[in-house]
Amino acid sequence: MRKSLYLAGALTAGLLAGAVQAQDKPAEAEQKVLRVCQDPKNLPMSDQQNGGFENKIAALMAKKLGWKLEHTWYPQRMGFIKNTLKAKIPDTETYKCDVVTAVSTDFEMGLATKPYLTSTYAMAYVKGKGLDGIKTPDDLLKLPPAVRDKLRIGIFAKTPPSDWLLKNELVGQMVSYQTQTGDPDQYPGQIIDRDLASGKLDVAIAWGPIVGYFAKHAGGVPIEVVSFKPVVDGVQYGFSIAMGVRYGDKALRDQLNAVLDASQPEIAEILKQYGVPTIQMPPMAGKPASAS
Repeated sequence: MRKSLYLAGALTAGLLAGAVQAQDKPAEAEQKVLRVCQDPKNLPMSDQQNGGFENKIAALMAKKLGWKLEHTWYPQRMGFIKNTLKAKIPDTETYKCDVVTAVSTDFEMGLATKPYLTSTYAMAYVKGKGLDGIKTPDDLLKLPPAVRDKLRIGIFAKTPPSDWLLKNELVGQMVSYQTQTGDPDQYPGQIIDRDLASGKLDVAIAWGPIVGYFAKHAGGVPIEVVSFKPVVDGVQYGFSIAMGVRYGDKALRDQLNAVLDASQPEIAEILKQYGVPTIQMPPMAGKPASAS
């Protein structure tokens, strides 16, 4: 996952005017707005309809702080931070946002909060099709060769599980997916709710939150989710996700940390509702190679 961000719609004249007026107010008044940058189409993490768990957690943070929540929407691709957290609204000194809701704990382009989510990669299969005995990834390796060698295994390129397939001589069964297609109509969850559910794939492997969410939204197809351990043969599969702010915004970072600490039960419930597999991480940190 790995080193695992377009402003949706034109900014109206009213918004620009409001941003300019805000500069004339005391800093304390400005800080009553939690400006967040998120991807407009990246479920289960976020979308422009506020249907993702990052949307829900951002709303929770704003509520606990007593601040108004505002969004800037931009696809989580290369250049995300440059075009959001570090970008100002044209002709103003106001940044497009002050917080991004998904960075690694070793975030190098700003300050990271404490992690609010630790998950891992996971595999999924449709129940009742001969794979129900798989309860761990290693169980797949123990399948009879006649069964294992015919499996079609969907996986995103350049992610840790692709190395796992290579090491275990399963490359011949691998169906590779791009992590970023550039097509706005494509989304990572299609590997589950479209290709796995339809039988195009026998097994799908992706970032755990994606697998867990789309396994629950696959049109009634019963899908089993099997998580990888956080570290397998010295390779990291588990990653912690935090929020990010600009360098110099230590006070904001500390405020967010305090709210995160006080909101653990609510955050855990949100993640549970989205089917996100959560884990305890050994003493190592990082991020997924991509959102996939």
